[in-house]
Amino acid sequence: MKTHFRSRAVRTPGGLSLRVDPRALTVVLLLIVAVLAAGVALIGTGDAKIPAVDVLRTLAGNGNAYQDFIVNELRLPRLLVALLVGASLGLGGALFQSISRNPLGSPDVLGLSQGSTAGALVMIVLFSGSATAVTLGALVGGLVTGIAIYLLAWKQGVHGYRLVLVGIGVSAILTAVNGYLITRADIVDAARAIVWMTGSLDGRDWTQVWPLLGMCAVLVPLVLANGRGLRMMEMGDDVSYALGVRVQRVRLVLMVSAVLLTAGATAAAGPVGFVALTAPQLARRLTRSPGPNLVPSLFMGAALLVTADWLSQRVFGADQLPVGVVTGVLGGAYLLWLLVTERRAGRI
Repeated sequence: MKTHFRSRAVRTPGGLSLRVDPRALTVVLLLIVAVLAAGVALIGTGDAKIPAVDVLRTLAGNGNAYQDFIVNELRLPRLLVALLVGASLGLGGALFQSISRNPLGSPDVLGLSQGSTAGALVMIVLFSGSATAVTLGALVGGLVTGIAIYLLAWKQGVHGYRLVLVGIGVSAILTAVNGYLITRADIVDAARAIVWMTGSLDGRDWTQVWPLLGMCAVLVPLVLANGRGLRMMEMGDDVSYALGVRVQRVRLVLMVSAVLLTAGATAAAGPVGFVALTAPQLARRLTRSPGPNLVPSLFMGAALLVTADWLSQRVFGADQLPVGVVTGVLGGAYLLWLLVTERRAGRI
């Protein structure tokens, strides 16, 4: 006997009507539980192992001085950066895939990650910039790349396949540019650049947490406020116009938001691969909802990156891997599975 989950309209005291999908809500709640459990396990992981009970006690302010330093100063900032980066990539990937109407329309494929990498490499290789300069370079590189892709894809509006094709072309050019910049670097800067390009959460502290938190506090409500328009746009621009959606305005706002989310996440942790690609698709399969699945994708991205960081520290023992290596392996396997599935379904 199958159980059918149907959306239900909920009206708030202020007169605002919201449509709630019980299955999607259940998925989100389970993802929140998974994120919290993985977060506690991650904080307790390391050379100085701390039991989960002591982690919770320390987070509540009842730990001793040693536990307080390990948990709140060393490991909690890294966890928060992982959560915010994963959430940003998951939400950004959902936006790009929905706007392009293509499961491959993620920042990894469209060239935004390569643009942020190019900005960071310019600061590392040409200017031997500080960590702050590298972060700023990555942010500017991602923004410039996003603007360039949008302008190149514009022809009486921005449409999905044109956006993906332009993004693939820009990605190829930037990949070549990044390779050239590496050849220009001396051995020290080249090693530093390669580490950054892998995507890592090592050494992350509160200085990375606050900018990410501020960015998410502004962009996530903005994206969710335009979620209805995005859902209407999946039926086509003509239908959306007929329903009163200002298509180009909504598309521009959401694309800028997606670019900022992706660039900010890349600036904080490097180009962590495949989270933006896989999180929306996994969320869609769990919710079984054809919509953009913005909130489930956000929490799925956070869960994926926190879990990958835990795997990078626990599975390989003393030979810890950068989290970007783990997400690359898992994401690559998922991409191959997705391509086989789409081919069997006759969609590619």
